[in-house]
Amino acid sequence: MISPDRPGQHRDLPGSEVVVDRAAPMSGPIAVEPMQTELFVDAVRAVGGTVEPLGPTTRGLIWLSEKRASELATVLAENPAIGWVQLPWAGVDGFADLFSAIDHDTAPVFTSAKGSYAEPVAEHALMLALSLAREIPRKARDAVWQVERTGLSMYGNNIVIVGAGGITTELIRLLQPFRPVITVVRRRPGNVPGAHLTMTSDRIAEALSTADVVILAAAATAETRHIIGADEIAAMPDHAIIVNIARGSLLDADAARAALRAGTLWGVGLDVTDPEPLPADHPLWNEPNCVITSHSADTPLMTKHLLAERIKTNVTAFLAGGDLVGLVDTRDGY
Repeated sequence: MISPDRPGQHRDLPGSEVVVDRAAPMSGPIAVEPMQTELFVDAVRAVGGTVEPLGPTTRGLIWLSEKRASELATVLAENPAIGWVQLPWAGVDGFADLFSAIDHDTAPVFTSAKGSYAEPVAEHALMLALSLAREIPRKARDAVWQVERTGLSMYGNNIVIVGAGGITTELIRLLQPFRPVITVVRRRPGNVPGAHLTMTSDRIAEALSTADVVILAAAATAETRHIIGADEIAAMPDHAIIVNIARGSLLDADAARAALRAGTLWGVGLDVTDPEPLPADHPLWNEPNCVITSHSADTPLMTKHLLAERIKTNVTAFLAGGDLVGLVDTRDGY
């Protein structure tokens, strides 16, 4: 089935902003690499930017490939006048090696697409939570009339969201009709609009102790690896649901599977896995209360238009010496 291409279907929303104490980069010609994609070249030109091949006068760089992240270090070394780099995804863990090797004080200012894909990803997270609460994966797999009418309702749930970026902001908005009590777990103190409680990550077990639904929406860093592991799952009620739409490394999948098999976890929804893609013989595929959606919360048809809008926003700011959106803290890696 061919999906319709719908430019303008989603809004490009800002994500959680970090403070990067750097002067505004000098404006000038912009290169689009490592491939010349017409949509993104046109996005630069649409707001007055000049697209030129890499060279001594290049001041901005739209880098479109996480898989070719290793090449970016070479490009930056050979083109030291580049002062701003736009990365393609909201998560920047694919560029961790680059960030660990650069001089943070003299390197270009990096921006990502954080927040850009919040609407489709938040929508997908809600879909996974609802489908698991109503046992859609298991009932669909059984393909027989159920003996008992079972399932959970999302209304009035205690919902814990790990992470405080754009996806969380949009999730809080989408969840409002369900009258939830929302707790956001984040790295640093600070309130999140719409959340009833905000806790720092050292209090995550406290937050999980009454959670009906846990949604993972944090950046992948060394600190967030297996932020939900066996101990955290043990702290949750037996009817809890875990949804991961961030990065596979946030969840200890083996611990989650063990809890599913022991009946101490209601369901698990995974759009992302570790490893990714998940091998065809991985036992999680056969867990009746687990649904895996193969990293499709934001599809290429959705992301390409949203990234083009983010490029327009940041090229406009770059040319005017204004505030760039989606700043990356290269020290913290998000």
